[in-house]
Amino acid sequence: MKSNRIIALALLIALPLIQSCISYSFTGTSTAAKSIQVEDFFNNTDLGPANLGQTFTNRLKEYLQQNSSLRVVKENGELQIEGTLTQYAVSPVAPVSGAATNRLGDPAALTRLTISVRVNYVDTLEPKNNFKDRIFSFYKDFPSTQELSSVQENLERTILDQIYIDIFNATLANW
Repeated sequence: MKSNRIIALALLIALPLIQSCISYSFTGTSTAAKSIQVEDFFNNTDLGPANLGQTFTNRLKEYLQQNSSLRVVKENGELQIEGTLTQYAVSPVAPVSGAATNRLGDPAALTRLTISVRVNYVDTLEPKNNFKDRIFSFYKDFPSTQELSSVQENLERTILDQIYIDIFNATLANW
């Protein structure tokens, strides 16, 4: 009985200490910042759609607003993100055998769309979190029998959604 009281007392003393060491924000972020500034991302790709930079910037802002409590501001943000779309590449993958090549008319069964973004991030409250020229990239494969134009919108959405998650995790979630 006495040992149960000692254990209970030890837990009561230890609980506040343990609790103070653990910090989690239900906003999904691990920052004390209240605002974020997202500069326009420049489209420096040869093959990407002309509006890709603006689309990327607007959807990144939307993602950050939906998944954090940060206000997106035009200037003087406590957090700042800017970057460049550096790759929009279409390449054949998954080669097929000679018989299949003759039947399909294409030496690859799949084609890959890859999009890459170079990002600079400044955290004015915690400068140790800053980074420069970090590359975020993702790809999605599609059947070579399909034209890129017929699947392009869905592929871009899937790829960019993953890149937004990766950027969020590297900046606000600090993963």
